[in-house]
Amino acid sequence: MVTDPSSKTPGLSIFFPAYNDSGTIASLVIEARSAAQKLTGDFEIIVVNDGSADHTAEIVDELVRTYPEVRTIHHPTNRGYGGALRSGFSGSRKELIFYTDGDAQYDPAEMATLWSRMAPGVDVVNGYKISRSDPLHRIIIGRIYHHTVKLLFGLKVRDVDCDFRLIRRSVFDRITLEHNSGVICLELMKKLTDARCRIEEVPVHHYHRAFGKSQFFNFPRLWRTAIDLIKLWIKLVIVGAHRKADPA
Repeated sequence: MVTDPSSKTPGLSIFFPAYNDSGTIASLVIEARSAAQKLTGDFEIIVVNDGSADHTAEIVDELVRTYPEVRTIHHPTNRGYGGALRSGFSGSRKELIFYTDGDAQYDPAEMATLWSRMAPGVDVVNGYKISRSDPLHRIIIGRIYHHTVKLLFGLKVRDVDCDFRLIRRSVFDRITLEHNSGVICLELMKKLTDARCRIEEVPVHHYHRAFGKSQFFNFPRLWRTAIDLIKLWIKLVIVGAHRKADPA
């Protein structure tokens, strides 16, 4: 049932970080719009086009002309996954913010499951993959990364890098994200944990990539991620300046 626009349900910002996702972004936006209409009458959809070299920009501009709820943030050059997320968070205007990737490895319809768990007092509803639908080498690397960062950063969430999250906009009054690389997800979860945010977790499906290729799983990117990971560990765990600045 479509929610009455006059009801007092929270407003919802949905955003997709997109880089060379011309084959999937249109269907994702349309599916997200259909899912959002069942949850609230007050929503927006944002596509953060992170300097794509394909036809993503043109497709997104056409979506903006077609659907009044859709708008876009264009990065003239690629800023990295973290840069796209930071633009999405800062550009979101509603009380609740949902995001997932533009490569269609998650189903926007499952946003409703997260929505149902966003009770009073909950700050974040974090998805975790029921089963990872990736090539074997990516699954192995992903598991090593997951268990390593959980140990290093003292995290208890089941899935650190599941980019399927519903977050209260107000938490960004308590934390500030700084990184432009893929370690931003780890930065986000560590800072949310240290800010004593209440996190709920729900299982979500993960699907094979039907278009394009991962920007993360190549050796130069893995090496840069390892360096970023060490720097982040020193900053957040050893130095911990963000904890000292937290009034709580």
